[in-house]
Parts: sequence; C-alpha cells; structure tokens
Amino acid sequence: MAKLSSSMFISLDGVVEVGDGEWHFPYFDGPMGDAVTRTHAAPRMLFGRVTYDSFAGAWPERELAGEDDAQMAKDLGDKRKYVLSRSPRKLAWRNSEQLTGDLVEAVTALKQEEGDIFLSGSPSVVRQLLQHGLLDELNLFVHPVLVGKGKRLLPDGPTTHLKLVSTETFPRGVQLMVFEPVEGAPSETAYEEVREHIAQD
Repeated sequence: MAKLSSSMFISLDGVVEVGDGEWHFPYFDGPMGDAVTRTHAAPRMLFGRVTYDSFAGAWPERELAGEDDAQMAKDLGDKRKYVLSRSPRKLAWRNSEQLTGDLVEAVTALKQEEGDIFLSGSPSVVRQLLQHGLLDELNLFVHPVLVGKGKRLLPDGPTTHLKLVSTETFPRGVQLMVFEPVEGAPSETAYEEVREHIAQD
C-alpha cells in the first residue's frame, strides 16, 4: 500500500495560512529548503482545490522562467497530481486529474496503487485524512512566530493522538517535526498517578 504523507508550514499558534509569506520567508534557509524537497519526493501529489490553484498558478511559470527554482518546478510538473474538488474543474497543469466522489473512497483507492503520495498544504484535506485514519505521516515545519490570525490546522474537532518520529532544527529557528498517527493516548493516566513527579518547592 502506498504511503500518504503531508507537509506544511505552521506557526507556534497553529496558523497554516502562509498568504504572502510575511511570517514564513524570513525563516527560510538552505537546509530548510533541502528538507522541504525531501518531503516532496513522492512520485504522486494530492491537493485540495485552493492549494492546487496556488501551485498551478505559480510553478509552471517558474519552470518556464528557468531560474534557481526551475528544477523543482519541473519535478513538480512531472509528478502525477490528483485534485479533490466538489465541482468540475479545468486543470491546465500537466499530469493533473480531478478526483470525484467520496474523499475517503477516492483516497483509499489511490493508496492501493503504486507510488507514494504527498500533500503540500491543503489543511482541510489533512484534517479529513487524519479523522479517517488515511494519513501515514505528518511533517510540520514549525516556525518560531506567533501569527495571531489566519487559518489554523485544527481549529476545532476530535482529539487526535500522534507519535513524534523525528525532529530537525534549521539555522533560522524552524523545526521540522515528523509525526505518525497512533491509536489512543500513550496511557490512561489520572492526575493522582503523576503528581508524585511534580517538583515540590
């Protein structure tokens, strides 16, 4: 079965809406860029409508421009891309197709095919995948900033337990935290069982 992973930039207060990059770009550096490339290595991509429109509106032009990011733009264009949208859409970016019908059924079918899959951004899709147990890995590039406004990864919803798999800190303070979903909390523990570990003055 194909592995499905997600990668996104996030602030300390949970904001994932980068917008014009005001809170994101000041923290971007070379090692972080290398890590972003690694998280985008799977041969297939899954998108929500908004994130797809953002990518499709930028990366084909960057590929044609032939500047420093042209190779990444080409790599993204060469990948098979699937777009989740409720209404019919005309997808101009090469190797793109729309997924129709139920999200859970569509993604479950994709995972039966060959080739790992990743999402970049698309927080509403990530929330649904977590809820239905379809996401295998969550890569969060945590920025040391409190944005104070904007869309959050989990504004509301059921409790979701995760296992921290690895961490990596970059020169400008961003930390990549890699999580895997798990079933339930580490243990069923009440306050009475842990208060002995609380430091006493």
